[in-house]
Amino acid sequence: MRPSLALLAPTILAGIIACPIQAVEAGAGATVQPGVPGGTFVQTMQMSAEVLAIDAATRTLTVRSEGREAKVKVGPEAVNFPQIKVGDKIKISVVEEMVVAMADPVAPAKDGAAAAVALAPEGAKPGGVTVVSGRVTATVVAINEANRLATLAFPDGSKRAVKVRPDVDLKVRKVGEQVTITITEAMAISVEAQ
Repeated sequence: MRPSLALLAPTILAGIIACPIQAVEAGAGATVQPGVPGGTFVQTMQMSAEVLAIDAATRTLTVRSEGREAKVKVGPEAVNFPQIKVGDKIKISVVEEMVVAMADPVAPAKDGAAAAVALAPEGAKPGGVTVVSGRVTATVVAINEANRLATLAFPDGSKRAVKVRPDVDLKVRKVGEQVTITITEAMAISVEAQ
């Protein structure tokens, strides 16, 4: 595990908390049990970029994806950086899974984050896989039965109103209950010569 990624995991988790709320509302890739709050939500994305320029001294790539250019700094742990050439294609596959459930009041899950990184060995094609997983517990601070909304308060002090599915009976839910949100993101990166 790279220490820098481990330090970033809580920030990554906080940053993607809003994304799953949209997935819940959209219903895409969702597995739910009727009448039970929460469920499992999965989203898969594929991206690619072309390498336009390489600054070997600063280990910076200039890449273009969907008509937009960006500079990407590549850390020293990417031992195969010298193999990357202008014109190469960088392929990125991302799978995000979010599991939302009412917290067990007797044995609540602990919040936290973990990360793992596997890089291609020296001499192989550049690439690698990262997995970041984190769990956060939010508290229900308001329930609006008429509009089917629950307001959740997160440990950082932020609040978010979320839609509740029509099959969930809000009359049995209470302010003060806790919701556990676990997010796992796996990303695979490969470089293909052109």
